[in-house]
Amino acid sequence: MTAALEASGVSVAIGHATLLDHVDLRIAAGEMVAIVGPNGAGKSTLLRLLSADLRTSRGLIRLGGRDISTYAPAELALRRAMLSQHVTVSFPFTVEEMVRMGRGNQALATSQVLVDAAIDEVGLNGFRHRELPTLSGGEQQRAHFARVLVQLACGEAVHGPGILLLDEPTSSLDLRHQIALVEIARRRARNGTAVVAVLHDLNLAVRFADRIVILRHGAVAAEGTPGDTITSDVIRRVFEIDVAVDRTIDGAPFLLPQTMRQITETSPKRDQGVSP
Repeated sequence: MTAALEASGVSVAIGHATLLDHVDLRIAAGEMVAIVGPNGAGKSTLLRLLSADLRTSRGLIRLGGRDISTYAPAELALRRAMLSQHVTVSFPFTVEEMVRMGRGNQALATSQVLVDAAIDEVGLNGFRHRELPTLSGGEQQRAHFARVLVQLACGEAVHGPGILLLDEPTSSLDLRHQIALVEIARRRARNGTAVVAVLHDLNLAVRFADRIVILRHGAVAAEGTPGDTITSDVIRRVFEIDVAVDRTIDGAPFLLPQTMRQITETSPKRDQGVSP
């Protein structure tokens, strides 16, 4: 079956630096995939390739079985929506004005219901007339997420289930809104949207993902279900830190990283009475 989105042998090199090295990835409709890894592993670079914001040095990205570079910008905007890690707004748009930008060329009469629904879904109904610079970082992030949801919905009204790409979407959010964002993404996936997110929080990735892709030094170090990938051995190899991996009631793994003090206190020297 044709993947909704596929990377085949993709590499990115800038000068003598290799940012991604022969990465393969297939993402199915309705699947939620988390991309994780240390800083500099190539996570955001891979997401930019998947969105066509960046070209490969080698390899091919296919969207719906077609080379993604052959899509015109307007057509591409109707098939995939991306929330970037950093969004800078120079003008004092209100929340509603910003979210409305997600509709692109869609007539306001047919898209205002989508704008209203997205604002409500991210919990910003009481802020719709506030200017973005007056909001907290987390509130601004939710406004941009609502804009992306409108773009996704407008495209799916034309072409059916699309692609939702999220780069560190929870970086400014409190715990409640992190979980709310995950649940919003889940609702989209249940309707057939393929969802891909770059995440740093591994415990959130476990809650978010059907599948986790772990990058290290620009290559895939591990890939599979949360239970297959979030293990103490994999985390030690990729992140160079010891963790305790436990299980929730429903069997999902969760991590308890060891601090340097905890490691020292359990070392042989500590047992021999040497101070940490």
